[in-house]
Amino acid sequence: MDRGYFTADAKSDKPAYTIVIPPPNVTGALHLGHAFQHTLMDALTRRKRMQGYETLWLPGMDHAGIATQNRVEQQLAETGLSRHDLGREAFVEKVWEWKENYGGKILGQMRRLGDGVDWSRERFTMDEGLSTAVQTIFKKLFDDGLIYRAERIINWCPRCLTALSDIEVEHEDSPGELVSIRYGDGDDSIVVATTRAETMLGDTAIAVHPDDERYAHLIGRTIALPLTDRRIPVVADTHVDPEFGTGAVKVTPAHDPNDFAIGQRHNLPNLTVMDEHGAITVHGPFLGLDRLEARSAVVGALREQGRIVAEKRPYMHAVGHCSRCHTIVEPRLSLQWWVKVEPLATEAGNAVRDGRVQIHPKEMEGRYFSWVDNMHDWCISRQLWWGHRIPVWYGPEGQVVCVGPGEQPPAGEGWHQDPDVLDTWFSSGLWPFSTLGWPEQTPDLEKFYATDVLLTGHDIIFFWVARMMMFGLYAMDGQAPFHTIALTGLVRDQFGKKMSKSSGNAVDPLDWMDAYGADAVRFTLARGANPGADVPIGEDWVQASRNFCNKIWNATRFALMNGATVDGPLPAPEEMTAVDRWILSRLQATVAEADALYDDYQFAKLSDTLFHFAWDEVFDWYVELSKTTLAKGGPQADAARRVLGEVLDVTLRLLHPVVPFVTDTLWTTLTGAESLVVTEWPAADPARRDAAAEAEVAVLQQVVTEVRRFRSDQGLKPGQKVPATLDLDGTPLAGHEDAIRSLLRLTAPEEGFSATASLPVAGATVALDLSGTIDVPAERKRLTKDLAAAEKEKAQTTAKLGNEAFLGKAPDDVVAKIRGRQEAAEADIARLTAQLAALPQG
Repeated sequence: MDRGYFTADAKSDKPAYTIVIPPPNVTGALHLGHAFQHTLMDALTRRKRMQGYETLWLPGMDHAGIATQNRVEQQLAETGLSRHDLGREAFVEKVWEWKENYGGKILGQMRRLGDGVDWSRERFTMDEGLSTAVQTIFKKLFDDGLIYRAERIINWCPRCLTALSDIEVEHEDSPGELVSIRYGDGDDSIVVATTRAETMLGDTAIAVHPDDERYAHLIGRTIALPLTDRRIPVVADTHVDPEFGTGAVKVTPAHDPNDFAIGQRHNLPNLTVMDEHGAITVHGPFLGLDRLEARSAVVGALREQGRIVAEKRPYMHAVGHCSRCHTIVEPRLSLQWWVKVEPLATEAGNAVRDGRVQIHPKEMEGRYFSWVDNMHDWCISRQLWWGHRIPVWYGPEGQVVCVGPGEQPPAGEGWHQDPDVLDTWFSSGLWPFSTLGWPEQTPDLEKFYATDVLLTGHDIIFFWVARMMMFGLYAMDGQAPFHTIALTGLVRDQFGKKMSKSSGNAVDPLDWMDAYGADAVRFTLARGANPGADVPIGEDWVQASRNFCNKIWNATRFALMNGATVDGPLPAPEEMTAVDRWILSRLQATVAEADALYDDYQFAKLSDTLFHFAWDEVFDWYVELSKTTLAKGGPQADAARRVLGEVLDVTLRLLHPVVPFVTDTLWTTLTGAESLVVTEWPAADPARRDAAAEAEVAVLQQVVTEVRRFRSDQGLKPGQKVPATLDLDGTPLAGHEDAIRSLLRLTAPEEGFSATASLPVAGATVALDLSGTIDVPAERKRLTKDLAAAEKEKAQTTAKLGNEAFLGKAPDDVVAKIRGRQEAAEADIARLTAQLAALPQG
């Protein structure tokens, strides 16, 4: 439906409004979380477009290195091949073929959702221009000493055969075992506890706290390492907690990050005892065993030697898993490329602290600072073939040359490029400026950087937000990549549980769009979007949103059939009824409130405000009240048609950002104009506020509401007509008698009229003759039965609340519930007593 309306022009004189949203994974499809964020982002885009801004929202995809390579490798495996059978060049070509055939599916789904993006600027993180940006910033960081190569402990996936960053590891509680092992013998023995007995083959020390008197005599001595011919030293290190376990820990520097740090402080050797597949490499009985098989075998061998002091199974502890394939991650010493993040992260923190960047909601700042203030150096190399290859060449004599764009790599025998590729988030971190032509100083970059709003989930603050902040500030000379970071929550099911395929509660938004329409899905998501808070979504909520869309359609079609128009100026106040002046006054208040809520990213409150204004005030009250005026004809009817057109015009414009499809169709029919996308956003007119009209209609609504409630209480059907007299003297309702009678189905009194019920409401009196409209004896019997039940409930709850023994033992929430039941019973008694009194006598 965009018809090119969202194409941005860097040469336009319009002010720029740039937004950014995470580029979806090329392997994926539109899930409910995408639909949620895209709905909110699109709402901002459409409103700003209508306000006269040159909006830019760049569509695109991320190459998703590990996920994409895994997908293609799985397809190859079905044919009995691996990537090694093809070779690197052929395999990468195969991935490009897969991307062309299957990638980008999500872009079509974005169109269906109604995303107002600039499709002429579609980007992919492996595009030539973006690749140039990656190579440029790598070279710049390398030359500035902020990228280096070092041997460190990394997270290693034995299934994907690549390093993972901390944020690509998902920790979850898993049942394992805690085994206590005695090292050494006699006075030279010490007990350590471990959940990974197999790594003891790589132990190079035992560490104790320097102030722990239990082990003071062992510090500096060596102890025999079981199952090996080695002796290892006992070292003193303040990292050890003497209160935890035995107060002694085994040190395996090549397979644990904390042990690696201890090893660095004490110059311990690093012994790697597993290969890249997680198989034991130490010669002996465990050689070649998988790490988990080796764990059982090592414990069994230790048990035979009498060295197992204690065993605990199951032992629940947090275990890291690969976020892509869910394989248990293995800490592993490895030579990798790293980004020195400390100076970059400091700047990223300062940009928020000094106000250059606003985080919304503000309470999310703490989560952002907890990441950037405590960030470890970032491992950016991945042992993959798909991705941006590291632009470093190694020479035959140990030379290392980093090659920038346009530079020729060194040639000659013995020179070769680093085989690794860069972490996906390295290129995604450049998205706010690489997509605008950086490193060239393009007109797009000049106009559209920095982004006005980044809208994303709070779950990827560290994955993506912090990366973009660090790289943007670094590459753009201290200019932050965004003015505002608007953080959303996560979409959950109606019970608040995280959606996942394994749990069976995942929802495909396309299924909901098939059943209820894109507008209903969008409005549901927007109505649940409180800043930073998770969003529980159930299908019944989408059904309710579909009903709202139907209401918009039906009410607008009715208005059109009755001559609603936008032609000509609005009538003067004296030419309108109080009802017309009232709805125009309420319209101005709603426009002002909608503006404030949009500016504060309060999508849930915005949606509720528009919902209640449209449904309650426009459709349920104004449209119904205007029927009387239209039926009379004359100048006031003509004024009502123009007011009705004005109200629908503005209401549809206000709703358009969150309900784009139905509003655009109805608005173009109403106005004959091209599209809502290119019309103006409404502005509140304070001169149209009318406190007197609002007060007058409030009294009218009170009378109608109270009489409707009475009719319902008496068991009257909504369309059932009842004779009645109206005494409106002394109220502002004298001119509304026809409307009141129409809305309440009240007929004029005829001969023999005898009021059986008289209702004083807001200074008016409505007297009704209910004889012949209800079965009085049956109604009296029903009400008497209900009254007896209510009195019994009150007696029971009063007795409980008067029992001191009960009150002394019952929890507060139980007492509160009983007190609530008592109050409800008292309200029922009052209501039912009044209904019985109002029934005709005899």
